[in-house]
Amino acid sequence: MPRVFNTTGLCVPEEHYMVNLDRRLCEIKGLVDSGKYFTIHRARQYGKTTTLMALSRYLRKDYYVVFVDFQIFGNADFRTESIFSAAFADTFIKALKRQQPDMTEGVVAAIRALEEKCTAGGEGFTLRPLFERLIDICAVLDKPVVLMIDEVDSATDNQVFLDFLAQLRAQYLQRFWHPALKSVILAGVYDVKNLRQKLRPQDEHRYNSPWNIAADFDIEMSFSGESIAGMLAEYENDYHTEMDIRRMADLVFDYTSGYPFLVSRLCQLVDEKVSAIYGSKKAAWTDDGFQVAVHMLIHEKNMLFDSLVGKLYDYPQLKKMLRAILFAGKTYTYMADGSVIDIATMFGFIRNDKGNVAVANRIFETRLYYFFLSEEENQDAEISMSNPGRGI
Repeated sequence: MPRVFNTTGLCVPEEHYMVNLDRRLCEIKGLVDSGKYFTIHRARQYGKTTTLMALSRYLRKDYYVVFVDFQIFGNADFRTESIFSAAFADTFIKALKRQQPDMTEGVVAAIRALEEKCTAGGEGFTLRPLFERLIDICAVLDKPVVLMIDEVDSATDNQVFLDFLAQLRAQYLQRFWHPALKSVILAGVYDVKNLRQKLRPQDEHRYNSPWNIAADFDIEMSFSGESIAGMLAEYENDYHTEMDIRRMADLVFDYTSGYPFLVSRLCQLVDEKVSAIYGSKKAAWTDDGFQVAVHMLIHEKNMLFDSLVGKLYDYPQLKKMLRAILFAGKTYTYMADGSVIDIATMFGFIRNDKGNVAVANRIFETRLYYFFLSEEENQDAEISMSNPGRGI
């Protein structure tokens, strides 16, 4: 089955055209080898889950990797500390067994102890005994354990989750005195240091404690022109379109600034939609074909653009700033600790352009421009409908 460009869900190299992630994975492994506790925080559809799954494969020679996706935890799983502890223990054990660790007598006993505690504990099986049993398992395994939690910010408004983070912090700080998880990797839109953006004002006292050990994550997650060219070269080897690979890669990067979803979506549109219009893939992978794909992307409805617009309504100051940049040419100094700039950066809307705020890429810039124009037109239409006699 031929590979395709994918913009929905997890990307896997056997099925999808992807940029090479080896350099990124090597850099992240360096953090793991150093025993760091960190968050991979990037905007929606920025390849976080794909990176985590690739990293899980990459690490398994040296570590047992326990991957937990908080999207599969329902509200009921967070209802009480005991319910959450049982759900987490079950997920942890199953993830470990799937990797078939060396089941020595000690490993079997440690896992059985957690299972029995989980089954019989009831309300008494809380976070403290959960972590005590996890430490016992770490002590008898033949390789260190790395814990990955995806979609971590989906639970940040829950007290049980925050208590769980505090326990993670406690065991991490005590790792020099007893066996512990080697590294903890959390993934979500919100950096742990921006967690307070999701807390109610009265809850902000819970913000600092769980997170003041988190290491900075500065590894580049966007795609470079070179990496895009590498992906297109693999596609060209399959389809022989005679495209100018370097030219196409530069165009894709110029419009997207390497935003992973936008890169894949543009390539997908050229491959699937534009080639159908032009009659062949060879005719589609040209400057003209690329511009048709850009027009399609800017005007389509997709989850990324829906999220972008939703955030404009959630954060009026963000909307005001972007409108002023696009329509008034206003300049804002890029200050990472400025509230609205911090939020805009976190959601992937803006970038630091020589000390000033700039819209993150040309696709976002054009899409936002049309959105603001459409909003004004709709407001004018509403005024006209409410005053039908105006202008007569």
